[in-house]
Amino acid sequence: MDETRKHWDEVYRSNAEAEVSWFQEHPERSLAMIEAMAHERSTSIIDVGGGASRIVDELLIAGYVDVTVLDVSEAALGRSKTRLGPRAANVKWIVADIANWSPDRTWGVWHDRAVFHFLTDATSQKAYIEALERATAPGAAVIIATFALDGPERCSGLPVQRYSPDTLAARLGPRFHLVGQQVETHLTPKGAQQRFQFSLLKRA
Repeated sequence: MDETRKHWDEVYRSNAEAEVSWFQEHPERSLAMIEAMAHERSTSIIDVGGGASRIVDELLIAGYVDVTVLDVSEAALGRSKTRLGPRAANVKWIVADIANWSPDRTWGVWHDRAVFHFLTDATSQKAYIEALERATAPGAAVIIATFALDGPERCSGLPVQRYSPDTLAARLGPRFHLVGQQVETHLTPKGAQQRFQFSLLKRA
């Protein structure tokens, strides 16, 4: 975990918020998919790998009252807390490596934009899936975005595992049923295009 944390802390400390390749000022697709599955503002939501993402800002503006953000980088979470100011007190913040994390509760919506695709070995993927299973109850919604099959092979100096919705669902296993999918061409701050797939799954 220490090496992973050091890597991502350095990424965030070395780059301004709008300079990292995954920056989205308005994470519209993620927010739309979350809102479609969380009609009640009391629905519990966890943003895995949320870091400095502005999804948490949008969720609070939308009126959600049970929001958790998990990230391995304390520097990234610190950036979000500073941006939110007093509103940060309305969020549960967890500093943890998803591949070494044991959740102590469940959430109604699990959202992950671009964490799972960094797990390229079977051991860390299995650990993620086990955490996902413990953190969700039957009926929970799971939204996972990864680089698509025609997306980049690396990001932030690290290799990634690319997926289609079908291959992602197969990797997650029989407890997660694919019920929706979308594609997105993300334009990075430097103008590069990155193909993402967004999978919506239901926990059986």
